Amino acid sequence: QVQLVESGGGLVQAGGSLRLSCAASGRSLSSYAMGWFRQAPGKEREFVATIDWSGDNIYYGDSVKGRVTVSNDNAKNTVHLQMNNLKPEDTAVYYCAADFRSPLPSIATDIEYWGQGTQVTVSS
Repeated sequence: QVQLVESGGGLVQAGGSLRLSCAASGRSLSSYAMGWFRQAPGKEREFVATIDWSGDNIYYGDSVKGRVTVSNDNAKNTVHLQMNNLKPEDTAVYYCAADFRSPLPSIATDIEYWGQGTQVTVSS
């Protein structure tokens, strides 16, 4: 079992930045890829970014590429998502995800573990 707890969401103006964090606990975390999805009201859960344990394999969703950076701190079992130049369309609940498959599947229904989500709201 893997438990994921997100933090760092909030309200920010367009053009601003936020840093989300996901603290993971459980067994064999080095066997898992981790990452982020987001879900806006009325929309499907969308892939944002993923990173494997080594940090050598990183992928981003097309809608955020160039504006976000995913990183990990293995000593703290934590994954971060730095988001810059935020836009109103980035408003969503952001979920931390983990799966034994690497890279992380980009389809939400294939993901094994989820955090509870953290709200990000970008005002115009």
